[in-house]
Amino acid sequence: NYFQQPLVENVLHTRADHQKGFAMQAFFKRPDTWFVVVIFLLMIPAERLELFSAPENQLHGLRHIVRWSTLPRSETGFPIDKILIVDTDEAFFEEYGGWPLRRSDIGQIVTNLKELGAKVIALDMLIDFPNSYGDDPILAEHLENAQNTMAAAQIRFKDGQFQGIKHPTELIKDKTESGYTNHTNTGSMLSRLRFYPTIHKQHQLWPFAVKALAMAEEVEPKLEGGELVVGEYRVPLDHYNDLWVDYPLLPPGISFLTRYAGLSAVEVLDLEDLDEDEIEELKDLLEDKIVLVGDTTEVSHDIFETPVGEIYGVEFLANTISTIMNGAPIQPADSSWEVMILIMLMFLVLGLSQLPKLETLAFLAVLTAYIALAFYAYAYHGIVFSMSYALLAMILSFVAINLYKFILERRQKSFIKGAFSQYLSPTVIDAIVKDPSKLTLGGERREMTAYFSDIQKFSTISESLTPDELVNLLNIYLTEMCNIISNYNGTVDKFEGDAIIAFWGAPLDQPEHAKLACFATLDMQKRLEEMRKQFREEERPQLFVRMGINSGPIVVGNMGSSERMDYTIMGDAVNLAARLEGANKFYKTYTMISEFTYAQAGEFLDSRPTDIIRVVGRKEPVTVYEALARKNQLSGDKALVVESYLQGYECYHNHDFAAAAPFFEKALEIDDEDGPSAEYLKRCKAFKLQPPEKDWDGVHTLTEKG
Repeated sequence: NYFQQPLVENVLHTRADHQKGFAMQAFFKRPDTWFVVVIFLLMIPAERLELFSAPENQLHGLRHIVRWSTLPRSETGFPIDKILIVDTDEAFFEEYGGWPLRRSDIGQIVTNLKELGAKVIALDMLIDFPNSYGDDPILAEHLENAQNTMAAAQIRFKDGQFQGIKHPTELIKDKTESGYTNHTNTGSMLSRLRFYPTIHKQHQLWPFAVKALAMAEEVEPKLEGGELVVGEYRVPLDHYNDLWVDYPLLPPGISFLTRYAGLSAVEVLDLEDLDEDEIEELKDLLEDKIVLVGDTTEVSHDIFETPVGEIYGVEFLANTISTIMNGAPIQPADSSWEVMILIMLMFLVLGLSQLPKLETLAFLAVLTAYIALAFYAYAYHGIVFSMSYALLAMILSFVAINLYKFILERRQKSFIKGAFSQYLSPTVIDAIVKDPSKLTLGGERREMTAYFSDIQKFSTISESLTPDELVNLLNIYLTEMCNIISNYNGTVDKFEGDAIIAFWGAPLDQPEHAKLACFATLDMQKRLEEMRKQFREEERPQLFVRMGINSGPIVVGNMGSSERMDYTIMGDAVNLAARLEGANKFYKTYTMISEFTYAQAGEFLDSRPTDIIRVVGRKEPVTVYEALARKNQLSGDKALVVESYLQGYECYHNHDFAAAAPFFEKALEIDDEDGPSAEYLKRCKAFKLQPPEKDWDGVHTLTEKG
């Protein structure tokens, strides 16, 4: 029984119709559909509970950097005219002569800052135990005299439960205000300030930065309807009562805020040795500002990771004050918007799963659009969408959908192979599996590159070997060559004895088909050199292979009878490739490419023009080239040969045969087996005796196929 084409089409069409109808009816029975629904719905509570804080911090940081680069500095800078940091860093303590800073000297710094016009002096220092030097009364006196001062406190928690407050010592507490400096890490990073309404109400204790600003505004802070109110400043908090801190853009080359809006404590520790101009300069720097005094030494361990890099604790406090002053420009998206976007994305993904083609492209478009929307909302409006939840849901959904489709496709492939394997060749079966429409006889015209090769003097070689030896030799040769063709995504069309016919550019589109074919050819010639060394040791015949390559419009497709088809190539461009393989013989070359291939791949090759020839069976002449190596890889004697050859070639085609001959002779002195140089030298001598016609176009007509 012979396979009939109508039967194949009917079976395939019936199968396709059945699958299409089944897909439409069983959409909501598919496991991937329910996976998509469940994963998106699970992301709603996950987002609310902030389960993926770590990746969210990274995305937060990326968006913040984009915000810096898109908004004017007036919207992203730090208000250095309102806030200043007095810093006790390593350089300070080196000059100070010891560590820690004595409390009497802290008091002196406070007094000096007051004299210099500081509006609020906020000590980011936990003074919660009596000083062994007896300096506490001195510090307390300085704080009392300076007024508008504050020190740090901390709220104590255990297992998330409030345990109490660690205030400054009683002596200090009575003379100054205090605020808590607890930092709430989200996903191991510091990006928010948390408020505790019950503690504020019962203990009259506010966050350090909030209290400092309130003192500057001469008001009491309060929480109203999910908002923080500090005098004229009113900023919203999120559902955790968190304030999202806006980190400022620092000038180029500055990593820490203290290097930009900071002043070393050395400058204000002792004012007695300063002249009036220096005092005035410090007053200009400090007057009417909120001044934060903090420690940035390594031993203080007061440094934290944020979405935009490391930051010292005192810098976080300064940034928090700046954020409130700027109206808290960074705000989380409303929960209803987060839910709505997740639901919309869920339906989009479900819709994309029904696309027969371009599903991946459409998915990437949706993914890109969502990312662009989230970045735009953050950069220009300060709205923070929780990106990681939607991205994870989309990616997992895409994987699940494609896994399900892969399983279905495997089943379809098994069906096709099981039904048609006894009738069709493996090549055609693979094409049908990828595109069942390829069953129809005929082909398509497309831009491709054809390759032909033939072993030089194969008849002589075959006569010197037994049949078994010949088959073994051919199998080794063909295997090595075909592996290289496959490595460069080429398709082996067929073998004709020792000849290999292959092509690039089908069945898949390969824009660089000419380049791939040339690279494969160079690698094959290189591999043949290695094989010849091996064969010489094994006393086997040496294999020299001529190869021809041409690019152009080629007809490719299933050709044959309704019972037997082959996926093959045909056309004038294919015939020219075959002729170029044979033309190598006349120039004693082994790799010849046409001008059409050279136009597409010449920039990637070291090559030389071989000739302008008219092959047998073709009227139009064609310029041919010898591919020698990949670009800029030709070296040694061969490079010198080519240099002389090219000079001779130019003279030859300018009809200056007398000038050309010495260049070819020089090339042959370097390599007496250089075929093109020998051929041109022979012609130059012949033209010296009998010059060509005046209107000679330089074309050499071949009378044999080679």
